Amino acid sequence: MRGRKTLPERWLFTDERQGAALWHALDRLPRGSGVVFRHYGAANRAALLRKVRAAARRRGLLLVAAEAETLTMRIPQHANRYRRRPGALTASAHGVPDLIRAKRNGAALAFLSPVFPTASHPGARTLGAVRFGLMLRQARLGQGERRMRVGALGGMSERAFARMKAVGATAWGAIDALSKMETTGRRPKSAAKPARR
Repeated sequence: MRGRKTLPERWLFTDERQGAALWHALDRLPRGSGVVFRHYGAANRAALLRKVRAAARRRGLLLVAAEAETLTMRIPQHANRYRRRPGALTASAHGVPDLIRAKRNGAALAFLSPVFPTASHPGARTLGAVRFGLMLRQARLGQGERRMRVGALGGMSERAFARMKAVGATAWGAIDALSKMETTGRRPKSAAKPARR
């Protein structure tokens, strides 16, 4: 029996603030990265989602679309191989009860936030690395293939993720850190060479 496919480590979260930078970010994401489509307030959300879906398919990215009310993600057909069991592919969490609920609902990956200060939620109380790790232990996320993965969100970057791995994070998501690559000229290290199939 084939095992569950590993979810991406790096996730771009879309936001109305990105403007045209969204398309540059999608072009620069390494193949196999994830994209969480939000743009909750966009009047043309459905049309924009179709364009993002086409870009993700062309670039080999895993795309999920967040629901504004529930912060759960619509599951694209091709994403079934990632799931622990029927239910949401990913979920949003801000504490231990949210993590437990996400696991109970069958999510394969929950994004716990905000880890560090972030422009999208100025002034919000942050978790920090130590509290993040404690929450993961308290939530009892399971073992092996049945374990729900947890991603770090809020003020994240590739460097910050290296630190968060030590406390149990298996993925990271960002808006600004992955949207500003086109202005800094930087490309993620894993994107320096084309991935071999």
